[in-house]
Amino acid sequence: MIYFQYGSEKTALSVNDLREGLYSALDQLGTRSRVLAVPPDFTRFHSHAGELTSLISDYYGDNLKDVLPALGTHAPMTSDQVSTMFPGVPAGIFRVHDWRNDVITVGRVPASFVSEVTNGALTYDWPAQLNKLVYQGGHDLILSVGQVVPHEVIGMANYNKNLFVGTGGAESINKSHFVGAVYGMEQLMGRADNPVRRILNYASEHFISHLPVVYVHTVVGRDENDDLVVRGLFVGDDEQVFTRAAELSVRVNFTHLDKPLKKVVVYLDPYEFRSTWLGNKSIYRTRMAIADEGELIVLAPGVKEFGEDPEIDRLIRKYGYFGTPATLKKLRENEDLSNNLSAAAHLIHGSSEGRFSITYCPGLLTRKEIESVNFRYADLKEMLVKYNPGTLREGYNILEDDEVIFYVSNPAVGLWACKDRII
Repeated sequence: MIYFQYGSEKTALSVNDLREGLYSALDQLGTRSRVLAVPPDFTRFHSHAGELTSLISDYYGDNLKDVLPALGTHAPMTSDQVSTMFPGVPAGIFRVHDWRNDVITVGRVPASFVSEVTNGALTYDWPAQLNKLVYQGGHDLILSVGQVVPHEVIGMANYNKNLFVGTGGAESINKSHFVGAVYGMEQLMGRADNPVRRILNYASEHFISHLPVVYVHTVVGRDENDDLVVRGLFVGDDEQVFTRAAELSVRVNFTHLDKPLKKVVVYLDPYEFRSTWLGNKSIYRTRMAIADEGELIVLAPGVKEFGEDPEIDRLIRKYGYFGTPATLKKLRENEDLSNNLSAAAHLIHGSSEGRFSITYCPGLLTRKEIESVNFRYADLKEMLVKYNPGTLREGYNILEDDEVIFYVSNPAVGLWACKDRII
């Protein structure tokens, strides 16, 4: 059932608009005494989920018992990040998701179903895993909050991904990421219906239909001044609320280009992107727009590591971004990589497969470290002078030396593709 829906390509929802829409939905749910909120972490700061969680806290007061950021494999939020993203929400009700130890397997999607939706490419079953607090916390309302936007692993982010991956465990995250990698990123991105989503939908229908889950989805886009604004708000408890949000997101967040781009420059906000695990959204979201033998330059002042998790960081450093054939070969030959399929999937996603060059300009990694994982390296200070984020505008720019570049200030909020590369 959809409790509230409003949005369009031209809509710009204020905080008051969000409050009115959200509260009208919550009013329909009746009195709740033990509420759990599951918002994204700081890597989705621009989703406006933080504002919505603060509004949820104001609405329910002491009846909001727990807030569990959907970390997935990301590092726990710092106290500064919590207070910045969730102003006014009591610090004492925040819980940290431990994807290795805090999960329970609530069911398994049969191997036969996984094989069916992947056309026989994979034949393992998939564990539906959740943080114990979600499944066993005794809440009479679970509010899953987040942004619907094109995504490299599951086509369109959010809905049940926020629970099964955001609060999932090692096996579920590893296997879901690998399904996406095997199926093909460029067949997934921007599509709400795909094998990964079908697997999660099976799990929702068969294993958690009894839980009091309500989804709160935003769609965020840029206005005529290149400022981020909320284009839509959708609140409901079934797949339809996600589908409606995804339809708007495709119109708002998917940029179609007439011809391939020869040079793309992407800026990674240092407060949002501190690893290539996150920063490689610069590759995922622009790869369908970049010309063969083109160039991607990533300005990454906050990047200090490869993986958010120490073991994943070690695996990225060991195996690097050398493309699908090389990664699959290493997967067959090395137990540490075969035991961490999400890392293997990430290595595939982070390679251009030799089609275009990727130059990283990190603030806190060395040339040796960057080049060891098969990226090119350039000095950040020099590149910030040449490509100044303070003066560049979104999209096409002609520089003083007549160089033409395409600039993206935040790869997490969109998807860019040349029309002849859209499958």
